[in-house]
Order: sequence, then structure tokens, then C-alpha cells
Amino acid sequence: MVDHRVFNFAPGPATLPEEVLKQAADEMLNWQGLGMGVMEVSHRGKAFMACYEEAVADLRELMNIPETYAVLFLQGGAIGENAAIPMNLMPLAKNGPKADFVVTGIWTEKSVKEAAKYGQVNIAASSAADGFNSIPDQKDWQLSEDAAYVHICSNETVGGVEFQYVPKVSKPLVADVSSNILSRVWDINDFGVLFGGAQKNIGPAGLSIVIVRKELLGHAMPITPIVWDWTKQSESDSMLNTPPTYGIYLAGLVFKWLKRQGGVAAMEKQNIAKSNLLYNYIDQSSLFTSKVHAACRSRMNVTFFLKDETLNDAFVEGAAKLGLVNIKGHKSVGGMRASIYNAMPMKGVEALVAYMKEFERGC
Repeated sequence: MVDHRVFNFAPGPATLPEEVLKQAADEMLNWQGLGMGVMEVSHRGKAFMACYEEAVADLRELMNIPETYAVLFLQGGAIGENAAIPMNLMPLAKNGPKADFVVTGIWTEKSVKEAAKYGQVNIAASSAADGFNSIPDQKDWQLSEDAAYVHICSNETVGGVEFQYVPKVSKPLVADVSSNILSRVWDINDFGVLFGGAQKNIGPAGLSIVIVRKELLGHAMPITPIVWDWTKQSESDSMLNTPPTYGIYLAGLVFKWLKRQGGVAAMEKQNIAKSNLLYNYIDQSSLFTSKVHAACRSRMNVTFFLKDETLNDAFVEGAAKLGLVNIKGHKSVGGMRASIYNAMPMKGVEALVAYMKEFERGC
């Protein structure tokens, strides 16, 4: 048990800005003078609709999303959208439902498996052969002429690889941006669809976000459940069913917090500085190492390993005693993982590096 805030390096649900949590706590019992919390008011009432509309407007401002794109606040997470995407987009293919995938880790593997239920999937490229420690060079991708879209995961939380560029493809680019949305500047016009769960860089688990070019709407398969039909959700302002109201409220607070920090461009500079600090130490260390190719290292999920893995448990236990928690890597790859999303302050990364140096000196 601890009686203070720790530095939480969890990959998701992840740390949230402290001032956002304090505001949410202050408003828990009495939001906007209504005498009840935001999760208790009608989702179609005037107060909550204003909250929803402001959150959408702030996200549009932060990401410079033009009106040619619909912004949807939904449920089901990225896993749910792995089904919604092929059901909404695969009918756009010329010769029957089909899509291309660039597989760079566990999450794109899951996307492929789900999409295969609804049409043909083409693995245009995969880095499985090197343990998902790289991203295949785009010149080697084998894209289909008749695919409806090209699917990527912009940042793989498990392996710690991230696209450092936006691929240029002739078909709509669909990107799972669950773990690096709002962490770096993108030109939204380069994408057909961006989607992801909110529980890493935006808010609590339960909210998912879809940003879709409007011209791609209106093609859902007849079997598409109404809650996964983006056209229906867009027409109803994401209110087709009761949305995750508390998640939308908290996301809105985070958007306001991001604007106070200077917006996405300012956050990108901070994220570069935080990740560089950690990677620079790992690269010169005699005890720690990174397996990910330098050109595609994630700024959000820094994976690293102790060269002597018998020290893993001692390293994790020692970190926890200092309030550096949830740094153990995913069970499928082992090692360590420090998730340093927007809300992780530089002080947290500095504390982790200081501990790593101390641990190495003691070995």
C-alpha cells in the first residue's frame, strides 16, 4: 500500500494527468452545479450534449481534423473496431471484400485474424521473421491492386515499434493509433481512418475513437450490427446507443489539458526528449539493451532487456519500492517496458533512468 502518486509506466489503462484526475474528483458529486455527477445525467440532455460537442471540437482542433472527416466516440475498443473496419470498408474492394495488412506485431496480427472473417486478407508485409523488432521497408510491400484499404498499427505497444512516417499508399490508409494518438503531429488527410482505444493517451478504458473520411461512409455490409455501422453512428452524433459518457467527459478534460500544454506539437517535443533520454542510456549501458531497430523505436512504449535475465525480478522489485511501477514487459516477449505516454512527466523518466544507473552500478 502507498499513500502517494507513483510513476505508473503501465501500457494501458495508463497514467492520466494529475490535474485532470483532481478536477474529475472535485466534480464527482456535483457537475456544473447540477447536484449530480456527469455519469448520472442524460446523454441526450443539454448539459451532456454540450460536453460531448466541446470534446469533439477540441479533438478536431488538436489534430486539425477537417470537416471532411467524421469523429465518432464509441465503445468496444480497438478490438471491436477490428470487426467494424472490414464490415464498413471491405465492400469498397473491386472484386469482392479484400484488404491489405502490414503486420508489425501482436495487434496487427489480431486485426488480420478478425478481418479474415469478413473477406480476403493479404499480408503485404510482415516483420514476424525478426521477432517484430522492425517495420518492413515500404519498398518491399506487396500491395494488392484490388484491396479496399491498407491497414497498419502506427505503434505496437507490446514490441515497442512505431512508424516514424506515414506510409503513402493509393488506397485509404487505416491506422490503429490507440497508443500514439495525440503524441505526434499528423496530417489527417493522409489517412482514410484512424481508430483506437482511449486508455493509453486520452482517458479511461471504455471509450474508443474513430476518425473516418466521410466519403468512406455508406458502404457497410448488410450483416453489420447497427452499433458498428459508422454511417448510422455519424448520423446520430455517436448517440445511437448510450455512449460511454464518463469516458467522453474525461477525454474532454484531457483535451483541455493538452491545449494548456501547447497542443500536439508541444507534446511531440516532450515525447522526443523523454524517449531519447531513456534510449540514450540504454544504448550506452552494459547491462540493458534494446532489440528494436533504432529507426522504428517507439516513443510511447520503450521495450528493453537486462542482459542477465536472472536479475529481472530484482530489478522490478527494486523499481516498485521507489514508486516506479508496471515496468515488466508483456508476457509474450518478456523483458521490460516503460510506457511513457503524454501524461508521463519527464520527472518520471528521469527517475527511471536514475534507478537503472544505480541498479547497474550495484551489479
